[in-house]
Amino acid sequence: MKLPILSLTTILTLTFGGLQTAEAQTIPKEELIFLTSEWKGERFPDGRPKISDELVRRAREINIEEAWVVLKNEGYNCQFEGNWKIVHDDVVIAGRALTAQFMPSRPDIEKNIKDRGAKQGRIGNTNSWPIDMLGKGDVYVADGMGKIVEGTLIGDNLANSIYAKTGNGVVFDAGVRDLDGLSKIPGFNAFVRDFDPSYLKDAVVTGINTPIRIGRAVVLPGDLVLAKKEGVIFVPAHMVEKVVQTAEFIALRDKFGIQMLKEGKYTPGQIDSQWTDALKNDFLKWLDKNPNEIPMKRSELDEYMKKRTW
Repeated sequence: MKLPILSLTTILTLTFGGLQTAEAQTIPKEELIFLTSEWKGERFPDGRPKISDELVRRAREINIEEAWVVLKNEGYNCQFEGNWKIVHDDVVIAGRALTAQFMPSRPDIEKNIKDRGAKQGRIGNTNSWPIDMLGKGDVYVADGMGKIVEGTLIGDNLANSIYAKTGNGVVFDAGVRDLDGLSKIPGFNAFVRDFDPSYLKDAVVTGINTPIRIGRAVVLPGDLVLAKKEGVIFVPAHMVEKVVQTAEFIALRDKFGIQMLKEGKYTPGQIDSQWTDALKNDFLKWLDKNPNEIPMKRSELDEYMKKRTW
């Protein structure tokens, strides 16, 4: 059965009160499945694609540039965002996106949202609601309108809760507070627009587990989030395996190529051009001699290379 394409008005109606059985501010599970219909694998109870823990682990080691090239070649041109302030330069974030959208507060809307949330058992201010939904391996990604002063979505108390639930960090198009406290949470990281001592004010969550915009990037719930010093890339769930495999293969090629250049066996022009059969054979021999360099199963690599044009 084909699901209908819902208009923005219909989505907002469902989100803001047209579907009484939905959790506060979340889109219906059926709509999330529709929006991520390219994903054919397992899903979480909330409808998000469930990228395997193994792929998330491997993704942590790939380069953002290589992931970006794969996505761009497939037509995904709006998946990267840079210009962040970071708590720890050396702590990578990799996990599945749980998204939240914030908007400027308006008394009538905020009252309705909070009243419904209270009836459904929501506790505290709306910026804590997405945190209550987080699970292991999730990354809390929020569109906070780029607001910094009085746009601080979390401080160190909420950050400790987030890390306890996820073992991960956050990506906020917004500010955070308590940098000193955040920096003392081992393993936690935050990619934010800036740090500010102010409290959150005049902002309310209007969507949880809904498509959001982070700068020039589009993020869907369940996307792979990979955040490193150069920025954050959001990989659609159905593209993760291809992105990871391709990035891993390119990294192997680069390691081999650098070694060959150091040994003087090949020239830069040979390494950076279409590989000859002799070069390919030397690469295969190098793989046999260096099995520990291969981040995937050798059978998986062999299958991938059959499809590779080199």
